[in-house]
Amino acid sequence: MITKSLISLIYEAASIQRWNDHIRPWTGFTELDKQAHKMFYAYVLAKCEGENVDMIRLIEGGIFEFFHRIVVTDIKPPIYHKLVKEKGAQLDAWVMSELKERMEGVGGGFFERMKLYYGDASYSELEKKILKAAHYHASNWEFKIIYPMNTETFGIEQVKREIAQGLAACDTFAGFRYFAGSEYLREFLSLIGKLRYQQRWAKAERMPQTFVMGHMLVVAILSYFMTLELDSPCRARQINNFFGGLFHDLPEVLTRDIVSPVKNGVQGLDGIISEIEDEQMREVIYPLLPPSWHSEIEYYTQHEFDSKITLENGEVKTVSSDIINERYNDDSFNPADGQIIRCCDHLSAYIEAYMSLSYGIRSAQMLSGYEHLTERYRGGADKIVGGINFSELFGYFVL
Repeated sequence: MITKSLISLIYEAASIQRWNDHIRPWTGFTELDKQAHKMFYAYVLAKCEGENVDMIRLIEGGIFEFFHRIVVTDIKPPIYHKLVKEKGAQLDAWVMSELKERMEGVGGGFFERMKLYYGDASYSELEKKILKAAHYHASNWEFKIIYPMNTETFGIEQVKREIAQGLAACDTFAGFRYFAGSEYLREFLSLIGKLRYQQRWAKAERMPQTFVMGHMLVVAILSYFMTLELDSPCRARQINNFFGGLFHDLPEVLTRDIVSPVKNGVQGLDGIISEIEDEQMREVIYPLLPPSWHSEIEYYTQHEFDSKITLENGEVKTVSSDIINERYNDDSFNPADGQIIRCCDHLSAYIEAYMSLSYGIRSAQMLSGYEHLTERYRGGADKIVGGINFSELFGYFVL
């Protein structure tokens, strides 16, 4: 089982401020939000590239680079790139040594693949190119926002040149050029960027603050790690559980975050909100995407917390994750564990409340959320979903 220290490390990214030697917005410019935005860019670039991309290697490469970045975050980018060029192998070895103990609980040979990712240049070669391009695109999105505020800041033109050169150097695969020629796809990722500004727990002061974009990545990573705990999960299940977690709050870019007490406070309101979200997705999101992508995005965003499979005739059928374990753990059924994603969504909210309360920042909303989730997952019998003991994970974070 994933360790408490690794989960805590994920949340360190929520406190790492980007561009902190420049004038910048105070919302959504954390490392957590940037890494989340990067994975949306990576998804789109991979879809543009086509079937040659190994989506599991892309997912894992993104997670590897996320943890690598957290460990070396205090190094400024120009110094970091110089270190990578001159001492890359030694730097990577040091990062692996820092992560080894924290990674011990992750199943499926994950850490061994991480060492291979950094130790073998030919491993995941195409996926590394896509992730590099996604990194530069996400950084460029940020830079376009801060540049007008920093025209008098020393070195800003050099930064501008370096980002432009970095992007140009990424033109090494066909998907990069396809994306560059699609105004609609660029608009889609710019629209998604608004999730970096949408604050979680909007009515409560807390520490650290998190935003919808970063939360989505946390849920995706936790869901992927939980999937690795299952008995030989099929490839489709691993891919769907990561991207199902990453996309689960996508409609909120159109409706904003509507907190659970509001959704649940009026009978039938939750269903009405879901209908509005579906309508907004069709009117705003889908026109920005190629039609061939629509069914997959819909699979990730509609009834996102239902575990489901796809039958041979194309019908989507709701089943439990336990039933997927027994009968449908096969790529031909395209299984997705919405129930596991839901538990990871709750775990993320629980940790956010725990962290704030442990810092001494208390509010009725924080206490209510923490107590409600404590009762749900730790009050009595173990909360086991698809064979995953979530009660144990919630038990890591006790006040």
